[in-house]
Amino acid sequence: MANIELLEHSIPIAPIRIAALDGCMDLAQEVDKKLVKYRRELASHREKEGIAIPQGYNEKTFMVECECPRFGTGEGKGYIKESVRGADLFIMIDITNYSLTYTVCGHENHMSPDNHFQDLKRIISAATGKARRINVVMPFLYEGRQHRRSKRESLDCAIALRELINMGVSNIITFDAHDPRVQNSIPLSGFDNFFPSYQFLKALVNNVPDFQIDNDHLMVISPDEGAMSRAVYFSGILGVDMGMFYKRRDYSTVVNGRNPIVAHEFLGDSLEGKDVIIIDDMISSGESMLDVARQIKERKAKRVFVCTTYGLFTDGLDKFDEYYEKGWIDRVITTNLNYRPKELLTRPYYLEANMSKYLASILDIINHDVPIEKVRSNNEKIMTLTNKLKAKASH
Repeated sequence: MANIELLEHSIPIAPIRIAALDGCMDLAQEVDKKLVKYRRELASHREKEGIAIPQGYNEKTFMVECECPRFGTGEGKGYIKESVRGADLFIMIDITNYSLTYTVCGHENHMSPDNHFQDLKRIISAATGKARRINVVMPFLYEGRQHRRSKRESLDCAIALRELINMGVSNIITFDAHDPRVQNSIPLSGFDNFFPSYQFLKALVNNVPDFQIDNDHLMVISPDEGAMSRAVYFSGILGVDMGMFYKRRDYSTVVNGRNPIVAHEFLGDSLEGKDVIIIDDMISSGESMLDVARQIKERKAKRVFVCTTYGLFTDGLDKFDEYYEKGWIDRVITTNLNYRPKELLTRPYYLEANMSKYLASILDIINHDVPIEKVRSNNEKIMTLTNKLKAKASH
């Protein structure tokens, strides 16, 4: 079991419970299964070592039932169907799941991020004053793209974070925040930001034949200035070169609230004959990502692998299908941290970076109230995987 030496002599802050909103149910159930397995193994280890097993430590499930039913007007309420008194409660939510619907005066509406966030507050309200501690697991940070103010604009993400803390939330757990500096809005509260770097690499190694990690065969690309830190880390830990594109914009016009991109300019060494990993936090419409992929192929790259934490595909998959058929992209890898349409899962170019095991480990460590640096950094796992791959290639 992962982190067993870290957890065997520590005691949970309280019995762990997971309350998942409907939009995040599939991921929560996977995490629950992994957590049950972890706890069973650790309980067995504790017995052998003669260490006491805390009450509620080894359960068949840690899930608690909850729901947010709605009235005919569209108004709702939060309802937790079993006791969470004294529990270390983790509330899981996916604010991007637009597949859920509700009825307003006979009209069907799809759930927006705002609707999901209101439901989260309803469940927090139902648990406040009863749970020992409330933690929110929000992989895609609500309003995370509106993280700073320029001109006369709202600061939605900062306001949302402060609202959650004021309601009694102790910790917020997220993945690959668009700009983690937004945590400065809640400096006295817990905010943990994790990255799926190891899971990306594992998906590539397990699914891409003749994948090689060295300067002659691989390069990491940042599609814009905002993704530089991710690309620098990934290229550094793999020991390969990196390059970047920057967006040249037309600042004289505004289209859909932003200055349109005129061109993507490339800075870096030759890409000819190399596999290329483009790494970013999300695919929204995918327009910028696809343009970067096309330019990389035009520079005679061998294969293009797109790795993003969140695949939103707000403009559908047609453009991605077209680019795959033309050979401009080879694989698209996203995590299972947010809702993905079923048709994406069947695409020949799609690979999943499964995060359930990693997330279960994070919840377990936070519940034990021990340092989380061991799960925050995947350096050791990445080095082990790359060394295995290099040893295999040399034989």
